[in-house]
Amino acid sequence: MFIDKAKLFIKAGKGGDGCLSFLREKFRPLGGPNGGNGGNGGDVIIVGDENFKTLLDLQRHSHYRAKEGEQGRGNNCYGKSAENLVLKVPLGTLVKKNGKIIADITKHRQEFIVAAGGRGGRGNASFKSSKNTAPRIKELGQPGEECTVELELKLIADVGIIGYPNAGKSTFLAKVSQARPKIADYPFTTLSPNLGVVNFYDKTLVFADIPGLIDGAASGKGLGHDFLRHIERTKIIIHIVDAFGYDNKNAYSTYIAINKELKKYSLKLAKKLQVIAINKIDIPSSEKALKLFKKKGKKVFPISAVNGEGIKPVLEEIFRKIKTVKEEKPVEIKSAHYKYEPEFSVRKKGNVFEITGRKIFDLVAMTDFKELESARRFQNILKKIGIDQRLKEEGVKTGDTVRVGNYEFNYEE
Repeated sequence: MFIDKAKLFIKAGKGGDGCLSFLREKFRPLGGPNGGNGGNGGDVIIVGDENFKTLLDLQRHSHYRAKEGEQGRGNNCYGKSAENLVLKVPLGTLVKKNGKIIADITKHRQEFIVAAGGRGGRGNASFKSSKNTAPRIKELGQPGEECTVELELKLIADVGIIGYPNAGKSTFLAKVSQARPKIADYPFTTLSPNLGVVNFYDKTLVFADIPGLIDGAASGKGLGHDFLRHIERTKIIIHIVDAFGYDNKNAYSTYIAINKELKKYSLKLAKKLQVIAINKIDIPSSEKALKLFKKKGKKVFPISAVNGEGIKPVLEEIFRKIKTVKEEKPVEIKSAHYKYEPEFSVRKKGNVFEITGRKIFDLVAMTDFKELESARRFQNILKKIGIDQRLKEEGVKTGDTVRVGNYEFNYEE
């Protein structure tokens, strides 16, 4: 099954906790602290893979969580960092967060860290100093980043094959390549894009057969709306026109209607170079369509996708014109403008003073409040970075409740 959209819930691994330990050996009663640091949590990384063609596997399992780092141990043993969680996607996958593109995966093995793992907490050996030779302080592991991302696949092909249903697009692709799309004499036989590699005079191009477009495709009618995006990366379009028209429209009317849909969807799409091929010329009375296009001043190529008649000139035209098309650049990812954000903010809600800020939340998550020294260290840091002063400015008094994340404590002078 071809799936070109997926919504994923991502959580990177938490860092391992640091260890609180002291050296205990015979004849060494004051061996000192020897608690090791925890390992880092695993990142969640999206990687382009040329062997993948759909987002089906990722859509089936929408929640992805990297492993946590190992805890530190005594004897200054550091915890092992967790392995990264790798999610493979097809080339041409856009990664979006809150509707904004944050990555465009267009190359094999291209990587993008979508969520970073947390840092491992420090063991008490890291806190030893001349003032505190036996610290009972350790850090818990930093939480890993978590987010929701949307993946959107836009196939990477050189040539897009478009046209009304049953115009002969799949038959054409099967004739010029080794692709074997489903072919039948009823509309909407093709339900997902098909790719085929076309070799012509020692040159190679990738053709994409797009499911049939109908009136209103740009607004969501038929199957076209779901697959118009796959034409966006193509360099040139071959427009297969049924010589006998479609749904009470003559051949030229179907050509005009399809181009209107392209323009509605994207002006960029409507401006792409097109090669027009009138199909089914092996059937009597097909010459009427050829005369109509020529009367309108359009250069067309009469073909029979079934027996191959006229296909060679079409390929010659495509391979000649594509040389004039500039190389498509990957979607430009604009760097986010730097926005100054204070390390913390303090506001009073009812009788509670709330402190918010990414660094503060991490500090809370990494503090082991069961250890008195760790709790004191936390309060000292609040004073050093100015939170204590800010609380006083907001009118805090001894005994008032202060909340930081999920942690609450009573304020004391």
